[in-house]
Amino acid sequence: MPNAAPYALIFDMDGVLIDNTAFQARAFQLLFRDLGLTTNARRLLERLNGMPATKILETVFTSDVSKKQLTTYADQREFLYRTIYWDKRKEVPGLTKFLKAARAAGFKLGLGTGSGNDTIGYIIDHLDIRQYFDVVITKDDVDKGKPHADTYTVTARKLGVPPERCVVFEDALVGEQAAYKAGMRCIAVSTSIKPNKFQAPMTVIKDFTDLTPEKVLELVGQHSEIPKPSKELAKRQYMRA
Repeated sequence: MPNAAPYALIFDMDGVLIDNTAFQARAFQLLFRDLGLTTNARRLLERLNGMPATKILETVFTSDVSKKQLTTYADQREFLYRTIYWDKRKEVPGLTKFLKAARAAGFKLGLGTGSGNDTIGYIIDHLDIRQYFDVVITKDDVDKGKPHADTYTVTARKLGVPPERCVVFEDALVGEQAAYKAGMRCIAVSTSIKPNKFQAPMTVIKDFTDLTPEKVLELVGQHSEIPKPSKELAKRQYMRA
């Protein structure tokens, strides 16, 4: 991108870099079983995936649960998740090739996730892809997680790229809303929900095998107007976090 300010690509982690939503749901379901809860974890994650685990867990109890107890439950879920996902860790097809091509094309790359630093290491260091990201932002770096804009706003600021020149890769509804709240465009990854569930992404991809930096720039050129967050979605429970 000669003679132009850089663009930035900002990636969510779960469901974008890795196809792990089924394992996340299984871990939640095992926790719910132990707690005597009948909540359907897969349906829950379709609405809330992308939010910190404590915030997701907060929605399943009919009475107030202390922050300390929610953190304990979240830690239990994390242990279950790591146990069942340990031997399954692998990147979404085409990811590393795309990251290399994007850096070579002059894009700045950021990672913005609702997971914590320890969970990030469990994934991106195991996959040896930390080297491709200029900035890594976790739940520990922001005051409010998704669907609030903070995760992506902070990532863009650290990258030194204005929001309108940032493209977010998201698999979750709350993450897509966070991108629009931050004033950014979005490319959806359909690992977790059906393509027609998203609000207004520039395109929906199943993985990175057919995506190129040139295609991203072409999509940006075709979508000059950045979507506003959906008022309908904002009324739903997961937007109250």
